[in-house]
Amino acid sequence: MRNIGERLRGSLPALITPMKNDTVDDAAFRQLVAWQIAEGSHGLVPCGTTGESPTLSHEEHMWVIEMCVREANGRVPVIAGAGSNSTAEALMLTKHAKEVGADAVLSVTGYYNKPSQEGIYHHYATIAEEVDIPIVLYNIPGRAVVEIAVETMARLSQIPNIVGVKDATANLARPSRERLACGKEWRLLSGEDATALGYMAHGGHGCISVTANVAPKLCAQFQDACMRGDFAAAREFQDRLMPLHDALFCEPSPAPVKYAASLLGLCHNEVRAPMMPATEAAQAKVRDAMIAAGLL
Repeated sequence: MRNIGERLRGSLPALITPMKNDTVDDAAFRQLVAWQIAEGSHGLVPCGTTGESPTLSHEEHMWVIEMCVREANGRVPVIAGAGSNSTAEALMLTKHAKEVGADAVLSVTGYYNKPSQEGIYHHYATIAEEVDIPIVLYNIPGRAVVEIAVETMARLSQIPNIVGVKDATANLARPSRERLACGKEWRLLSGEDATALGYMAHGGHGCISVTANVAPKLCAQFQDACMRGDFAAAREFQDRLMPLHDALFCEPSPAPVKYAASLLGLCHNEVRAPMMPATEAAQAKVRDAMIAAGLL
């Protein structure tokens, strides 16, 4: 199961879910996937938070995963968002991801209901026991409130099909501590664009990126530089991308990145309630950052 690890690397866009009249825009999503692959993205992550998974119905969620797998057609790995604060619901989504051919799943901790470390362990252990698919843990205390302790991660790393973590803590001591606790095969994926450079220097393997939705080639080139150890070149890409990283989080995501994608003709500037479209002030920041990065 750990042999999937080498494919979980580089720039892995946390894909937006294009909407049109409050429904999933299938054609735009397929075009987005094809464009991402053509631009050099190393893998794809549909139905994460950036993909508005909290407001997708189960049917929409599963259809988006299936579309992504079909369009990717084995060219790059698909890490399907399949998390929930309900273990039963996460199991259902994980089983579906396995059935439609996803290469791995991304599974978040129990947001809102705040499980203990023992509860987190049993949540993931249950999913791993029931579904034979590589599982990437999603550690995002800023949204989930709870954090996966390094000690809990070390326990989970002993389960063969739990293969790594998406780390959105922005704590750059975590990758070094986790590598020591979980072993060198443990896949370390940043979930925070702005600190991905430091994360990679600490031994990370890639980034599940919001910015890669609209700058896939630059993000892939940045990751390629990091992976070959050329951090001087990586810093050049970082300086070009940093204003965009900031702009895409100037208001709650994914509103700014959807506006950015709309400027590139990738989707309509539409998010699903309770999210609101980017304000005029945010739009100006996004537009300026895209011009500075050479995207417009």
